[in-house]
Amino acid sequence: MTKSRRIIGRVVALVLFAAFTHQVKLAIAQEGKIVPYVPTPQEVVDRMLELAEVKKGDVVYDLGSGDGRIVVTAAKKYGIKAIGFEIDPQRIKESHENIKKAGVENLVEIRQQDIRTVDLSAASVLTMYLLPEVNLMIRPNIWKQMKPGSRVVSHDFDMGDWKPLKTEHIKDGTSWEHTLYLWHVEAGRK
Repeated sequence: MTKSRRIIGRVVALVLFAAFTHQVKLAIAQEGKIVPYVPTPQEVVDRMLELAEVKKGDVVYDLGSGDGRIVVTAAKKYGIKAIGFEIDPQRIKESHENIKKAGVENLVEIRQQDIRTVDLSAASVLTMYLLPEVNLMIRPNIWKQMKPGSRVVSHDFDMGDWKPLKTEHIKDGTSWEHTLYLWHVEAGRK
């Protein structure tokens, strides 16, 4: 591929990304939500939980839990308590259907709550697929409320100058590449 084709390809990609970002912001403004619903592919869900090293005794919180796939997977695969936080009534309905279908009603809960108001202190693992500015909004709560050693995994978006312990790239079944970030909460972080 010639250098000019690579440059044109990058410019086209940037224009498409800018258009996508604009559409997302419009959708958010129209729906009154701070993040749009974009489901995480199952293979990415599985890797997020593996990256967090979920184990017996953990409590997983998923902010903006959508159809509940992360909390359902955590409960079914690891036998642990998992709580999703979602404000969209349609997504909550789907979550309850998925929880029942998976037979994990005794381990999974969905709370209709704005993710900015969630008390994170009971979570040992936090998963999220939010936007960069929302991650930064949530970050002070993570530092203040989560216990040292708790794990945080974000799909596709980092947390500014809080450097992750690990960054991974994974392709889903459609060959779309996703980036996963892992942090451990440290004592005294403000």
